[in-house]
Amino acid sequence: MTETATVRRSRITPEREAELYAAVLDLLREVGYDALTMDAVATRTRSSKATLYRQWGGKAELVAKAIRNDKAMNLTDIDTGSLRGDFHALVRREDDCAMEQSSALMRGLAMAVHTNPELLGAFREFLIEPEMAGFEQVLQRAVDRGEVRPDNPALEFVMHMMLGAFVTRTLLEELAPTQAFLVSYIDAVVLPALGVPTA
Repeated sequence: MTETATVRRSRITPEREAELYAAVLDLLREVGYDALTMDAVATRTRSSKATLYRQWGGKAELVAKAIRNDKAMNLTDIDTGSLRGDFHALVRREDDCAMEQSSALMRGLAMAVHTNPELLGAFREFLIEPEMAGFEQVLQRAVDRGEVRPDNPALEFVMHMMLGAFVTRTLLEELAPTQAFLVSYIDAVVLPALGVPTA
């Protein structure tokens, strides 16, 4: 982290930052990404636009960090001693209501991500890459414990499997993803692919 970035972030308290992120997510749900403006965020949060730009640089970074902040637990915080336990803990970091909101929000942002290079870049930097790094740590611990063979070909597709289940539940069944659905999916699909017993 550069000194400039440290100074830039230090001007807002964690509590105020969380308040701003919550307001951004509310606005996203109300108007969508394209219609969301820094003016609207400033008005909703009684902030100055200068403060917002100084802290986040622009709308794309602010939105990506707001979504990242909305996750209750980082993957690196999860270490239950088993891969099955880690995956179940990962699912339980959001309750069903929060999961439904996250699913709706991501569906709403899907088009914007694919048509807006700046938003896609921010998503990769602040959401996708940290999640992938966290998954790699969880999986590496499983390999180190001897739960998963290091040459298992499914290792490189775990993120695809998990994200696919989350996204396609609504598409295929018109149902929001839930803890029960994802836990069942992990036990029926992901862990067997990795050669991990589910009992």
